[in-house]
This record gives sequence, C-alpha cells and structure tokens, in this order.
Amino acid sequence: MQLLDGKKVSEDIKNEIAAEVQRMKDNGEKVPHLAAIIVGNDGASLTYVGSKVKACERVGFESTLIKMPSTTSETELLKKIKELNTNDDIDGFIVQLPLPEQIDTQEVLMAICPSKDVDGFHPENFGKMALDMSTFIPATPFGILELLERYNVDTAGKHTVVIGRSHIVGRPMSILMGRKGFPGNSTVTLTHSHTKNITQITSQADIIITALGVPNYLKAEMVKDDVVVIDVGITRLADETNPKGYVITGDVDFENVSKKASFITPVPGGVGPMTIAMLLKNTLLARENRMCK
Repeated sequence: MQLLDGKKVSEDIKNEIAAEVQRMKDNGEKVPHLAAIIVGNDGASLTYVGSKVKACERVGFESTLIKMPSTTSETELLKKIKELNTNDDIDGFIVQLPLPEQIDTQEVLMAICPSKDVDGFHPENFGKMALDMSTFIPATPFGILELLERYNVDTAGKHTVVIGRSHIVGRPMSILMGRKGFPGNSTVTLTHSHTKNITQITSQADIIITALGVPNYLKAEMVKDDVVVIDVGITRLADETNPKGYVITGDVDFENVSKKASFITPVPGGVGPMTIAMLLKNTLLARENRMCK
C-alpha cells in the first residue's frame, strides 16, 4: 500500500508556482492576483478562506479578501461580483460557498466572468471541461487528477466508481475519469443515494473516488484487493480524548481498507491540501490567459 500524500504534493506544486512567480517578478511582470468574497461568519468557510490567503502569500500572489455581512442581499453581492469582473488588476476570484439562504447560489455563479472563474463552477467552464476543451477544472477534481498523475497511477481501461454526484466533485470526476488521456480512459460508474446494491458495484472497482461526507462509509468488505481509493470526505467527529475536541474523518474506514488498497489518500493530508494548491494553479492559468489577449 502506498499513500497518495496530498500534503507533500501540494507543497511541491506551491514551490513550482512560487518559482514561476519569482521569474515574473524578476522580469518586472504582473504577478497573479486572487480575490475571495465571503458572505457571513461561517467558521469553516472563514478558516478555509484564511488558508487560501496564506497560500497566496506563500507563493507570492497578490490577494484580496472581501468580507460581507450575512444580511447581504443578492443584489449587493452581484454588484460586488460585477466590480471584480471589470477590475483588470484581479486575475481570478472565488465566492466562498455556502451562501446565506436569501442568495441564489446559481445566479451568483452565473454572474462570475468565466475567464476569472478559478473555481471552475461557471456552466461555460463546466461545459468546456465536459467537451475536453482547455478550461478551469474545479479545484478538488483537478487535485485528484494531479495526485493520480504524479504517483503514476494507471487509469486506462480501469473501472472507476464515483460515490456521490455533487457538481463540485462527483459529477466532474465522473466526466474527467472517462476522458481521453491520462489520467482518464477509464470506464466510469457514478453512484448516489438511489443506487441499489452498491457493494456489488464497489467490489468490482479498480478505482474508487468517494465524496459523500459520511464517516467511515466505505468498508473493507466493499472493496477488492489492490484497489485505488481516493477519499474526498471530510467530517468533524466529536472526540473528548483529542485536545481539539474533535477528529477529522473521511468517508473511508482507513485502518481496514488501507490493508487491501494499492494506493489510498489519508484524511487529513490527502485531497484537502491539493484543493488549495490547484486553486493557485488555476489563478496562475487565469493570469497567463489574460496576458495572452
């Protein structure tokens, strides 16, 4: 069994990006600028956005954090998005999800200029991804592809089972794993809450990508020997024995499944760190695309 070490790979990627940014600075070129909008005071969102700002500093990007109150109206948020769309200094930006209930998430995502949509959620970018065109791939799926590529995990002709059909992870992964090229060229089964006999399906899988958010869902008896397991799930479970009062747990019963797996991601330290690294990579791509025009 080999760990797919997202923490190490994400640091490698950040080092590569930092070197590229230093080259830009040495040449007197504009460095990438990432902006983030956060609406409200959700603790997990604030922590995540804070990590993005620190990552920008780490690689030499400019960053702007825009905090808006939880009472912000959809009209006010759309006005702020329009400002960022037309601000030539900003290469890419994200709107941190989830949004307060008074705001239509789909309307917000549609309002972001596709060329600055470094989260890869705009329908134009999602459509390009589905058509194998060059575009922004959502950061978490992009990170999974990068892990598979850097560890040279064979995907061609393999049976990939994706558990979960969210627009952020499950749906895009089902498309990407079936695309031409590497990683890709696998036969994909997309499973979800209405799938029957899921164990029968997962036990035939060469590669399993699970993004359910159900702690320890995938058990050893659900997988075959030498399976590749990508665990996207991340749940806080109360644990009084832990100094933090909780432990972070994935969708996979790691202790037992890892004994059968050829490759597996840990939680934490697997897919999570890759997400921010690939957001930085998308921002670098956005800056390069804008400089070409």
